[in-house]
Order: sequence, then C-alpha cells, then structure tokens
Amino acid sequence: MNIKITGSGCYIPTEKISNLDFAKHTFLNDDGTPFPYPNDIVTEKFKEITGIEERRYVTDDLLTSDIAFFAAQKAIENAAIDPETLDYIIFAHNFGNVKKGTIQTDLLPSLSSRVKHNLKIKNPNCVAYDILFGCPGWIEGVIQAYAFIKAGMAKKCLVIGAETLSRVVDMHDRDSMIYSDGAGATIIEATEEDGGILSHSTATFTYDEAYYLFFGSSFNKTHNPDVRYIKMQGRKIYEFALSQVPKAMAACLDKSGIAISQVKKILIHQANEKMDEAIIQRFYRIYKQTPPEGVMPMSIHELGNSSVATVPTLYDLMARGKLKNQELNKGDVILFASVGSGMNINAIVYQM
Repeated sequence: MNIKITGSGCYIPTEKISNLDFAKHTFLNDDGTPFPYPNDIVTEKFKEITGIEERRYVTDDLLTSDIAFFAAQKAIENAAIDPETLDYIIFAHNFGNVKKGTIQTDLLPSLSSRVKHNLKIKNPNCVAYDILFGCPGWIEGVIQAYAFIKAGMAKKCLVIGAETLSRVVDMHDRDSMIYSDGAGATIIEATEEDGGILSHSTATFTYDEAYYLFFGSSFNKTHNPDVRYIKMQGRKIYEFALSQVPKAMAACLDKSGIAISQVKKILIHQANEKMDEAIIQRFYRIYKQTPPEGVMPMSIHELGNSSVATVPTLYDLMARGKLKNQELNKGDVILFASVGSGMNINAIVYQM
C-alpha cells in the first residue's frame, strides 16, 4: 500500500492587485514616521526582492471557508471519489473567516465543519478539524493524513490550505504587499500504485523564534490600537529560513533514500523569490551540487504569498499543466517544503 495525492484543486481569486495599486498608500515605519522615499521606489525595491508583481484578493462577498469549498469540490471531482467516503477533512488556515469590514475572526463552527456542510456530506464518521500551523499548514495536514492512513485509521482524506490575508493586513505596512488570498486542496488516499509519500519531517522552533510573525497594531498611530494585523520581523525570518530550511529539506531527503539527482522539482512555499532562491542554493550546496535550471517552479509573481494555499495551488497548477514551462510526470520525485509562523518547518519527499 502506498499513500498518494489522487486529486487536486485550487481557487485563484478574481481580483488582481498590481504593485501600482499601492501607489496611493501611505507607507509608514513601525514608529509611525513616514518613509523617506516615494511609493514608486518602495514598490520597485519590493519587486526586486520578492519577485511579486501582482497578487489576488477575494471579492467582498467571499470568505476563507467559501474558497476552500471551491477548491475542495475540484479536488474531489479530480480524484473521482464519492465525498461520503472521506474519513477526514483537515483544513489548514491561520485567521479563520474575517468578513470584509469587520475586525473579528469567526471560527464557530470550525472552517472544516463549514466545508463539510457545504459539500453536503452526511457521514458522521467523516471527521472535520482545523489546524493552525502557519504557512506550512497544508504540508502538515498531508503528513497527518498520511499518518492516519498508515495507522489504518483512514483510507481517504481531504486536506485543504486556504487563507484570505487581504483581510488582516495593515495597509500602512509595506509588508502588506506580500500577502494574497487563495485556496488549494488535495485528496490523500491509500492506493496500490507505485510512489506516493516516501518520507516527511517537521520541526518547530520557539525558543527565540516564536514571535517572528505576530499580530500587532497598525503603523498608523491614529488607528484603533485594539485592531490587530499580521506583522513580521522580516530580516529575522529571512536569516532563520536560510539557516534552517535547507537542513530540514536535506534531512527529509536523506530519510527517503532518494539521491538529490533524482529530485525533479522542489515545490517550496512561495513567500519571497530571493529567499526561496537562496534556500534552494544552500540546499544543493549541502550535496556539493548546483540547482538544475527550472527545479523550483514559481507562482509568486502573479499570485503573491497566500500562506497555506501557495504549495497546494502550485501543485494543482502543475498537475493540470497550467504553469508555463513546468510539468509533473508519473514517476517524478518532488520535494515539498515550507516555513512559517511558529516558527515551523516541514518537508515531504513524494513520487508522482
């Protein structure tokens, strides 16, 4: 028995927000003082570092649970399964449902329960639960699904990663340009086919790193200090990721027994192009090699950083042949990897 992704789906929001749309924003330092240079320079430097040219936002009427449902429907259809046969629905997100114009998250009932309700699943033995694990949440959900199936507790699991970060960003913080919305979903299933999940690893660093990402007040000191937004210590995250992620990826690869020369693609969390490129360089340096051209597919240029949705969305686009100059073929070995708030790191070695 092997454990594989048998179906995938994603929802890419329709609202395109380009870097030019931030031209009229008033960007401030964390102490509330204005930036010493104009927005055109801010956005140009931002693009050079992150690679992001535009990002996607949901329309005002949609919530995180809504777009997760859309992605889940596609994954179920792609896998050609009866949703009543699902044993688990594992939903990774970080902020719940935040309605447009509100300041309070809605997590009652859980978002996974809402998705199960919208899928019209009657089976009470289909267990639905949410996980909060930062950007690596979808990968961790897949690892949990793998564990359930391996232990004989399940045969089919739906794993979702979805987020609407546009509802929790401080528009006076230039880091707000990084974030976007989206949803990705996969069916994880026991199968007699070759391949599947070959190894996995996860680590949580909290001694110094727990608050590298946190909820904080707006940089605009005239705003209500009790309204909180996603904040990050960018330099510390960058240094942490470059130090720890390549080692975690290598540990996972070594556990699989697969040679690095066999890795066809690395699907890494799309957070920052320069950071991801540096991680890949350091990963290959561990094996005294250089990364092959095209080994790291990117979607960040048009889609931005949608947190838990980036990796499953990237996988779905590639599996369906919708990412330019990139493809996945049966038998290919790929490496999933992510880093995010917590601080959490995880990876999976997977054979198509």
